[in-house]
Amino acid sequence: MASKGAGMSFSRKSYRLTSDAEKSRVTGIVQEKLLNDYLNRIFSSSEHAPPAATSRKPLNFQNLPEHLDQLLQVDNEEEESQGQVEGRLGPSTVVLDHTGGFEGLLLVDDDLLGVIGHSNFGTIRSTTCVYKGKWLYEVLISSQGLMQIGWCTISCRFNQEEGVGDTHNSYAYDGNRVRKWNVTTTNYGKAWAAGDIVSCLIDLDDGTLSFCLNGVSLGTAFENLSRGLGMAYFPAISLSFKESVAFNFGSRPLRYPVAGYRPLQDPPSADLVRAQRLLGCFRAVLSVELDPVEGRLLDKESSKWRLRGQPTVLLTLAHIFHHFAPLLRKVYLVEAVLMSFLLGIVEKGTPTQAQSVVHQVLDLLWLFMEDYEVQDCLKQLMMSLLRLYRFSPIVPDLGLQIHYLRLTIAILRHEKSRKFLLSNVLFDVLRSVVFFYIKSPLRVEEAGLQELIPTTWWPHCSSREGKESTEMKEETAEERLRRRAYERGCQRLRKRIEVVEELQVQILKLLLDNKDDNGGEASRYIFLTKFRKFLQENASGRGNMPMLCPPEYMVCFLHRLISALRYYWDEYKASNPHASFSEEAYIPPQVFYNGKVDYFDLQRLGGLLSHLRKTLKDDLASKANIVIDPLELQSTAMDDLDEDEEPAPAMAQALAVGGPLPLPRPGWLSSPTLGRANRFLSTAAVSLMTPRRPLSTSEKVKVRTLSVEQRTREDIEGSHWNEGLLLGRPPEEPEQPLTENSLLEVLDGAVMMYNLSVHQQLGKMVGVSDDVNEYAMALRDTEDKLRRCPKRRKDILAELTKSQKVFSEKLDHLSRRLAWVHATVYSQEKMLDIYWLLRVCLRTIEHGDRTGSLFAFMPEFYLSVAINSYSALKNYFGPVHSMEELPGYEETLTRLAAILAKHFADARIVGTDIRDSLMQALASYVCYPHSLRAVERIPEEQRIAMVRNLLAPYEQRPWAQTNWILVRLWRGCGFGYRYTRLPHLLKTKLEDANLPSLQKPCPSTLLQQHMADLLQQGPDVAPSFLNSVLNQLNWAFSEFIGMIQEIQQAAERLERNFVDSRQLKVCATCFDLSVSLLRVLEMTITLVPEIFLDWTRPTSEMLLRRLAQLLNQVLNRVTAERNLFDRVVTLRLPGLESVDHYPILVAVTGILVQLLVRGPASEREQATSVLLADPCFQLRSICYLLGQPEPPAPGTALPAPDRKRFSLQSYADYISADELAQVEQMLAHLTSASAQAAAASLPTSEEDLCPICYAHPISAVFQPCGHKSCKACINQHLMNNKDCFFCKTTIVSVEDWEKGANTSTTSSAA
Repeated sequence: MASKGAGMSFSRKSYRLTSDAEKSRVTGIVQEKLLNDYLNRIFSSSEHAPPAATSRKPLNFQNLPEHLDQLLQVDNEEEESQGQVEGRLGPSTVVLDHTGGFEGLLLVDDDLLGVIGHSNFGTIRSTTCVYKGKWLYEVLISSQGLMQIGWCTISCRFNQEEGVGDTHNSYAYDGNRVRKWNVTTTNYGKAWAAGDIVSCLIDLDDGTLSFCLNGVSLGTAFENLSRGLGMAYFPAISLSFKESVAFNFGSRPLRYPVAGYRPLQDPPSADLVRAQRLLGCFRAVLSVELDPVEGRLLDKESSKWRLRGQPTVLLTLAHIFHHFAPLLRKVYLVEAVLMSFLLGIVEKGTPTQAQSVVHQVLDLLWLFMEDYEVQDCLKQLMMSLLRLYRFSPIVPDLGLQIHYLRLTIAILRHEKSRKFLLSNVLFDVLRSVVFFYIKSPLRVEEAGLQELIPTTWWPHCSSREGKESTEMKEETAEERLRRRAYERGCQRLRKRIEVVEELQVQILKLLLDNKDDNGGEASRYIFLTKFRKFLQENASGRGNMPMLCPPEYMVCFLHRLISALRYYWDEYKASNPHASFSEEAYIPPQVFYNGKVDYFDLQRLGGLLSHLRKTLKDDLASKANIVIDPLELQSTAMDDLDEDEEPAPAMAQALAVGGPLPLPRPGWLSSPTLGRANRFLSTAAVSLMTPRRPLSTSEKVKVRTLSVEQRTREDIEGSHWNEGLLLGRPPEEPEQPLTENSLLEVLDGAVMMYNLSVHQQLGKMVGVSDDVNEYAMALRDTEDKLRRCPKRRKDILAELTKSQKVFSEKLDHLSRRLAWVHATVYSQEKMLDIYWLLRVCLRTIEHGDRTGSLFAFMPEFYLSVAINSYSALKNYFGPVHSMEELPGYEETLTRLAAILAKHFADARIVGTDIRDSLMQALASYVCYPHSLRAVERIPEEQRIAMVRNLLAPYEQRPWAQTNWILVRLWRGCGFGYRYTRLPHLLKTKLEDANLPSLQKPCPSTLLQQHMADLLQQGPDVAPSFLNSVLNQLNWAFSEFIGMIQEIQQAAERLERNFVDSRQLKVCATCFDLSVSLLRVLEMTITLVPEIFLDWTRPTSEMLLRRLAQLLNQVLNRVTAERNLFDRVVTLRLPGLESVDHYPILVAVTGILVQLLVRGPASEREQATSVLLADPCFQLRSICYLLGQPEPPAPGTALPAPDRKRFSLQSYADYISADELAQVEQMLAHLTSASAQAAAASLPTSEEDLCPICYAHPISAVFQPCGHKSCKACINQHLMNNKDCFFCKTTIVSVEDWEKGANTSTTSSAA
């Protein structure tokens, strides 16, 4: 009989157990003697049955109720106490005091036992206190952050800074800082981790207080507690922002009971005895079978027992469940009785036998109990299972976790139970993602990893980069044996973890089953609804607290989901030859614009969805046959306007007073423990903002108005007249479906999961490997010092030996923990999952790109996941697993390169963040040889288009990143530009060598040639590009000089002052930009020198003069004796490590050498004349490059450089002998040329000088206004402005002017 609804009375399922009219028929079911034997066998099996229950009177269904009543009688001492117990004050049901016993902002669960900190240091206590006796309660640690757990009196006053343990008469244990607190603090206990259980014990007879961690006593923490009149102690906790715990005061069986101590809440002792006796009867039914033909009872294994419809058995079970069903709704009894029974079945039998028995038990529960009773029972059962799995200790064989997962699988194999749990429990009440998580042991020794991995090992070769060196320390025979033993231990661990992972995948396979639609909707479609809401809560909750799913859970969930998804995908392919294998999976582009899948408020490549629907509605109609209703467009616009409305007064009032939230409650108010938070406690009476996009359908307008909850199987999979999720197929897409549409939505969700938090967590877990490397380096340094230390210095030897022991022990611990991390996060299978996800994203982007303008509908996270997953594979999974070993590695690299090359400047992509990400990814891509070769493998037209976009004028876009890309294409070809680390850092301070991390040079001559071809193509390409480069160089270097002036002034002040670190960072960035711009100019001059030196081009002379002017400015600023640059470099300020003479001077030298040494003689003379004609030119600056204080006399040999000065000769490891010879040749050439120019120069009157620069003679006249200047100034001016510099008249033409040629010409205005 179905339940009638919440809040109504329910009738028991009645089987009319006894009646006089049916007396003969009931007793005639089987022989009276056999019935008596059967009932005595069933109802006498309880070990605790009272004497009255074992009377000699024959048992039948008439007297069975009386017999059962006698069986279930409980002695008075076992009756649970309903009133006050001596030593305890308060309600018998102990919960957290959400009405007045808290301080700060807190989120409290539905059951008032779980709490999350939502302020700096919130505090809450329980509703019950104790003043006499021995008491304990347990706290389940969900996050291992800052918390103080213990006891306090009602007189304690707390605030946002002081919590439990910070006042008199309050005592606390803090496992985060490993201390105990009572006004003062001292070291105590051990560090706790998420998943641990803290037991808080108080002995008010002796006045002591102690704590246990996972059942192990930490010792007495406090003695001589204040006792007496008015002194009673409440359980209490203070916790910081984001931290969460769950309390167990006794409402559930204690995980670690302590002899002599009782829980604050009394267990239901009488009901517990009754439930255990009824369970004994139920177990007896499952182990006995009636044989009415032979008239005897047969012993039967529970796994082979079947309900065959025998009236005797049915009536017997009906009598049992008549008493048992109400008890199975209670949390304590479900966990203590039913859970223990089911776990016993799982532990003793094989998985097949256990599943058979559990299936029978669930069938009987649904048959003999009301629906609402079964549902309550299953809900409590799953909550208990989840709690047991989450908070069980890690043992070497993971046996506890395996048993809990096997029981979960057995329950979920029952179709009716699975659908109920999916619809109402797994994602609504529980954080079921916990089932897919394998927690990492913080304490290696307790997890048994010492026995599993007895031999530890860590890499012994340094990865420090300096000069090009490939030398590695040879592995000794002993190290080889240790490494192999360590690898064998890691393999044993991996096999045990794989057992757990396979069970977790089985759970998801059950949830993704779509063939169980006999009794309603299939499980997969229920899962899809819940999964989409789960994604929405996490997507909208980013940056909010609490986030529904921690990143470490999301990582495990993603891998298990991918395994289950690929299983069903390939299974569908096996029965549908036209479908595709999972290796070819992608998301068809119509999913992004047909409105069948909700992407919440996630950004699209083309901007907001409402904007795209308006601007691209014609394209949707023509390409995809989708018409947008104008009314829906209008309502969407109104929805956008209403997004920022204030929350309703009713909600604000409910939140302020700590009452229940009005429905629908935002899903991100979820406890990281087990249940949903339904109370927001705030002493400041603040209201909680509503999510930007609530889940309510009425407040969302989509292309199709069906919400996630309203969708049916047909809406997803489609039918003969409906394409479901694939509505609006563009002509570029194949007609044959890839797979089931529901699997496409699961795949889309998996990609979104990676973007939400998985990538972030993968990067975070690399920290363990970094710690191993740091400690290994410290141990090697210590061992080196031990070898070098004199034997007579016993004190130093003792300290070094002590340090060596500490580092070795830490490395033993970390290497075992690293084995766990590699097995659970960075294994080969996990790497293949991420690689598969990368390939899915690449295919999805490629198919979306073919749709033209509709590509703008694709969510940004697809491009982000493609970029980030490649980064994770390259940086996080090595060196244990190499990306180069993955199948199709070269092809994948090339496809990603093509996407980056095409879309980093794609006009369809408007988001600045995703455009920056694409540009940064391309910049990183060209740094490494393998990925750079992939860029060179993409089709030629795509390569040329990429280089053309890189050469676009810098003023029209963010240019810094594209400039870095051009620089990286050149590094390795420029003058002294072959270093992997900045040489001045390696020469001065080795430990700073890792600050500016540069990759080994890998220039691309192919892309350089494309750049040269493009710069030579049109008359405007090169001038516009180079003019923008010169403008940015002028700006960057000027900003740098201005900033170092401010830094120098601050450093010279007598008073103590600090330079802003942000200012230092900006200063270093401007310097790096200046160097990179100079390198781009060097590359341009080397590849296409005619742009500057072929003066038949109209802009060549002007560009060369501008270049010479900037080069002279840079040289003069950097090479002046005891100048500003020198002083700032000498300071060696943190953040300015990259600022030095070498990077910028070699870049300038490379340009000068190319202009003055390497070109044809005629071009060298032109460049020399322009350089010398610049008034800022100083020969001393060129001498500075070789460490010479003054220019040498003509015809004399160069003197030896001063070793105290900067000199390129000091960097012989980075600058070749040929390059040094070219510098010496350049210096000799300029010395001679400057002497000749000085001798030949004639004095020029001030009137004949250009009135703009006062450096060159007047050589041009503007028409029609007649003003004059030198050609360099007017040509540079006309690059950006067509108006006269003096009178603002539009210049029509510029004519040559020579003094005396036209004396009637109007003189230039000064």
